[in-house]
Amino acid sequence: MAVKISIIGGAGFRAQYFLRIAEALPERFQIISMVIRDLSKRITMQEKWRVPAYHSLEELLKYDQPDFIVLCVSGSQSLDYLFKLAEIGIPVLVETPPAPDMQGLELLHDKLTLTGARVQVAEQYQFHPVQVARLALIRSGKLGVVTETTVSISHLYHAVSLIRRMLGITFEEVKIKAMRFESRWVNGPTRNGPPEEDRMIPMQRDMAWLDFGEKLGIYDFTKDQHRSWVRSNHLSIRGERGEIFDNRILIQQENMVPLQMDMKRVNRGEYENTEGYFLQGILCGEQWLYQNPFAPARLYDDEIAIASCLTKMANYINDGSEFYSLSEASQDHYLGMMIEKALITGETVIASRPYWAK
Repeated sequence: MAVKISIIGGAGFRAQYFLRIAEALPERFQIISMVIRDLSKRITMQEKWRVPAYHSLEELLKYDQPDFIVLCVSGSQSLDYLFKLAEIGIPVLVETPPAPDMQGLELLHDKLTLTGARVQVAEQYQFHPVQVARLALIRSGKLGVVTETTVSISHLYHAVSLIRRMLGITFEEVKIKAMRFESRWVNGPTRNGPPEEDRMIPMQRDMAWLDFGEKLGIYDFTKDQHRSWVRSNHLSIRGERGEIFDNRILIQQENMVPLQMDMKRVNRGEYENTEGYFLQGILCGEQWLYQNPFAPARLYDDEIAIASCLTKMANYINDGSEFYSLSEASQDHYLGMMIEKALITGETVIASRPYWAK
């Protein structure tokens, strides 16, 4: 039976991810209602998606009882909704970041985590197929102890979440150094779509070194890099016995035989294949590092990752198995803010164990 979901903030671009996923996977997810305060947007979204839309949470709850609510509002707006939903006992999947600043993050810990409110955070980057494949190889032990990772994929807390996952870091103290470099390069796609004209614009490249003592995370990101037509994303992981460099894997085995392998995406629907067009999984040699649980639905990687969040949220409300808690989300946002501080001040910043880790 499909899990019943309501969305608060249903007019934003993020909310439409959830609507598209539910449309592609109706046997798993059903969006039963939305809250959209703006009347014109409410009418437009209701007509487009054929989902009832209401002015307020109170109005929605008069007509619907969702299994959980997806909260797609800004960090500054999310606190009031989170406290209200916790009070009436409705589980929440909240977008990142869950609060705008340290005061808000600490308030979430006191009023939600410590009181047992059922809240998880929709941080999807760790569930992208390629990241699941990389993490599977790390967990296999073939790289030995992982000590370094470079993440050049997305901004601040998204990148920090991957750094901590790849290194196996929780809430340890970290020393942060950072620098900013500005150059000019051609404009490319943004969140609003492809460029309308070809022109040169200034871009800031931010780099930070997160020193956890025996482990090192390197953050490297330029604005809109992840959408650019002329800049590549990059992630590398280094362990005692080998490394992952994007899709290339190098390992020195104990018998002194070096392994050189590639992670290969396997798609259906190419050439004469008539199974439909979808990602089947990611292979490394003869081993599946990742198999797409949503095949044959036609979803791109970010939608697959968000669908994983929805699936894990459904499991969480049934058995309590957390997948990305408020404490985890708060830690990543906290370290993202400390990276920004190091960039602005030029000083080495010490991010100590935070309030929610004690």
